[in-house]
Formats: sequence, C-alpha cells, structure tokens
Amino acid sequence: MHAHLRAARRPTGVAALALLPALLAACADDPAPAPAPSTSTDPAPAADAARDELAALAAAAQDRSFTARYTLADGGGSDRSIVVTSAADGTWRVDVPGGALGGTADVSLATTADGLYQCGLPSAGRPEPASCVRLGDPSDAVPRLLDPRVQHPFTDWLEVLTDRRAPLAVSPARPPQGASGSCYAVDTTSASLNAPLDVGIYCYAPDGTPTAVRTTGGTLVLAGPAGPGPATVQLAGPVTDGEPLGVAAPEPSPESSAQSSAQSSAQSSAQTPSGTATP
Repeated sequence: MHAHLRAARRPTGVAALALLPALLAACADDPAPAPAPSTSTDPAPAADAARDELAALAAAAQDRSFTARYTLADGGGSDRSIVVTSAADGTWRVDVPGGALGGTADVSLATTADGLYQCGLPSAGRPEPASCVRLGDPSDAVPRLLDPRVQHPFTDWLEVLTDRRAPLAVSPARPPQGASGSCYAVDTTSASLNAPLDVGIYCYAPDGTPTAVRTTGGTLVLAGPAGPGPATVQLAGPVTDGEPLGVAAPEPSPESSAQSSAQSSAQSSAQTPSGTATP
C-alpha cells in the first residue's frame, strides 16, 4: 500500500520539475522594479560649504585690524596703489588715488566716531593741502556721485557676505593672477537692479585679511604683507565747510570754454599761410 502511494505521487513531482523552466523564463521576462524616488531634501553640500566658509572669513575680516596696500588694476592703462586702514575700534579709512574729478584728484574716505568723511588729497587736479568734508553719520553710505566704490569690499559688503539671508550664490573659485588665499565666486540671485554688492571673486587669508577682489570695476590685489592697524583712524586733514569732490570730471566753466575757443582760434590763425584768406 505504501509503495502504491509513492508510485501515485511521483508523477506530480515530475510535472512540477517540468514546469520549472517555464516559470523561471516568465520571471526573467518581468521588468525590474523601478527604484524608489529619493526623498532626500539635503541642499547641495559643496555650495553650502562654500557659503559657510566665505561667511566665516568675512566675519573674521570685520574683526580684523590692519593696514595694507593694494594694487588696483581697472583697465585704465596704469595701476593705482590703494591704502586701506582698518582700526581696532571699527573705524576705517581708504585712500584712493584718482578717485575724484575724472581721475585727476586723489581722495580719502573714512569713518570716525563723529561721522563719514571725504578728504581731498594734494594731487594734479587739486593742488591745495588736504582737507575733509563731512558726508553724514558713521553708518551712512557714500552718495553715489561721490562714490569711487573701492572702499566697499572692506566695509559694508562684508556685512552682506556674512548675512545668510542675502540673495547670493557662492562657489569656490581660482585666485586672480598674483593673488593668494581662499577665493569664492559670488553672484546675486536677485533680479533687483540694486544688488547688495558687485558680483565677482572675493579672496581672503585664513586670518580674514582680504587678499583680492575682482569685479567689473577692476581687480584689487594685496601688494604685500598687511601690518597692524591703529587704535582708531585719523583723517587726512582738517574738517572744513567746503564741497566734496565728485567722481566725474567737472563741467568746464563758461570762462574756460571761451578761453579755450580763443586759444584754438589764435592757433588756427597762426598756422594759416601768409596771403591766404581764411574761409
């Protein structure tokens, strides 16, 4: 009887073995299940790290007291030497050769505890002794018509770079030629015409000293080791009630225009050949 049962069950096992290849083939034809969509909401780590690094270096620059000389190449044909002084009490001064009157006058911009000042320095376009004019309170911005824009990377733009709410995109960048330090390309993500700073490349030493800035206005590069800063900055000259110097070249006065016209006429007459009537 047991032998009969074993004989009766054997065909069932054989049939199952016969169906196995077909089942395996059917399984092989089924498409692989699609991977589950990622649910990660983590931000791009490289961009986030660059923004954090730049904010930390800009914060160190805000706390840095130093005196340094920078070379400014603005495509005008000759480099200028910019002197930056950042004092221990938070006051600052930036001397800008050719910063006014269409590049013919040197100026110094500074903040003290008493206010924001522009000082005219002796130069080709302004041979008088140095004197200063108060432009506003220490926290005021330099008026647009008086603004050479060279001072911003050392002053108010540092506040923008440390503000994580500012509409900026930051990524690592190569240093401009002749520069060193950690450099970052900074762009604005806002469509506003009043961008919080100029887009470009910003570079810093580990201690927060700005080593280079490249924007559409030119390239500033640290010209040598930075020295210690003073306890507070001193203005370049006495404060007067005079008028500040504009960035643009002044309009010629009627007297100077008439004089130039007379000189041109005299030169033209002198060059006319004898006996020839002028038209």
